[in-house]
Amino acid sequence: MAQKAARHAVLHTDGASLGNPGPAGAGFVLADADGHVIAERAIPLGETTVGVAEYRALIAGLHEALARKITHIKVISDSEFMCRQLQGRYKVKTEAIKPLNAWARRLIERFAEFEISHCPREKNERADKLAGEGARRSKQQLADPSD
Repeated sequence: MAQKAARHAVLHTDGASLGNPGPAGAGFVLADADGHVIAERAIPLGETTVGVAEYRALIAGLHEALARKITHIKVISDSEFMCRQLQGRYKVKTEAIKPLNAWARRLIERFAEFEISHCPREKNERADKLAGEGARRSKQQLADPSD
């Protein structure tokens, strides 16, 4: 029986909140093993904390990767606390984060291989810009809910 070919990707994620809590957004960039962008999103989240936004960016990016049949994924984030929580190095203490952490872990289990690493903000520039765009869209939507 032939094995399915492994599909490798890199996922950059970031969350932003204009205040904490405040109008928030999530951003992700999914690229193939050669660095070509497969998908990217700026997602408005309404009003929430930056921690929730970080996890929502990860979850959205993992969903996108699974939908595209990615089997091996490396996540890069400038959120040290989220990376350390998913590595099991930090405990999840915040009640709002607990269900998001559990959701992310359920998605992670669906990959043949998963790795997450922390990077400085300047090494996560595109995801940071997308998260900021999502937060700005949230601010606009909160200011004018008729849109």
